[in-house]
Amino acid sequence: MTTNALHAGAKPVAFPGSGPALRVERLDKRYGGRAIVDGLSFQIARGECYGLLGPNGAGKTTTLRSVLGLTPIDGGVIRLLDHDVPAHARQARTRIGVVPQMDNLDPDFTVEENLLVFGRYFGLADAEIRRRIPGLLEFASLESKRTARINELSGGMKRRLTLARALVNDPDLIVMDEPTTGLDPQARHLIWERLKTLLGRGKTILLTTHFMDEAERLCDRLGLVDHGRMIAEGAPQELIARHVEPEVVEVFGDDAFAWLERHRAAMPGRVEVSGETVYCYTAEPERVLSYLRDGGRLRYLHRPANLEDLFLRIAGRDLRE
Repeated sequence: MTTNALHAGAKPVAFPGSGPALRVERLDKRYGGRAIVDGLSFQIARGECYGLLGPNGAGKTTTLRSVLGLTPIDGGVIRLLDHDVPAHARQARTRIGVVPQMDNLDPDFTVEENLLVFGRYFGLADAEIRRRIPGLLEFASLESKRTARINELSGGMKRRLTLARALVNDPDLIVMDEPTTGLDPQARHLIWERLKTLLGRGKTILLTTHFMDEAERLCDRLGLVDHGRMIAEGAPQELIARHVEPEVVEVFGDDAFAWLERHRAAMPGRVEVSGETVYCYTAEPERVLSYLRDGGRLRYLHRPANLEDLFLRIAGRDLRE
């Protein structure tokens, strides 16, 4: 994997195999008699970015671990890069890159040594790994940190190194569990740029995320999971159009609830109240806006519906622990 091959101008790679990158059918996983994953089915085409979304405890991480053969399953079929899992999970994992939810870099090694040692797990010769390292460091914008220890890196640098490490074996499929959690906006945008580069090269990405803007930017298709079940699946904009009214007016301020009570009966669309905010979901935003003219001390935001609205519509607003 050369430096040039890691950038957007590179030609898409040819895919081995003919089936989807991942096929999951009726996946079941239980702990203590409780269903964590309950008959879950989805598949990912080669070269696609697919996002698994859902509240905490929905079964996303368990699904990822099952797909990788790291968690035994209680039922179902997993076909990963033309290998049956868990029977042939080890063979499949040689073509997989994994970015875990928490960074697990070795603090005793330098940046370069972390890449070198990790590459050995895939049976790569040291000479081949060293040939790949400059391109990986450039991809992660860490060329100047080659000899730095892990404790000298910022959180964003560690996350970029974890992504680069996942590419050391030039994988066909990259599995990412909340890849930008805890990062500042600049670091998140840089990670997004790098992931788009990988998609431009024809790589396949499976990710979980709690950032709805991240899912909208990156994912070709989404699967919304709750209580271990698939509750909605499709392209982001298609799902929004299917499940949510097109426009949203958020009303907040000291008089928001009194304003709502005056106009609730005539409100064109669906209304939700969360905290101190009234959410008006509607296809007739001008009518809602006209009611705000006599609203007193009110502030409001008028915007198109987005993926966060979809998530809250399907999964609800109750906090999950």
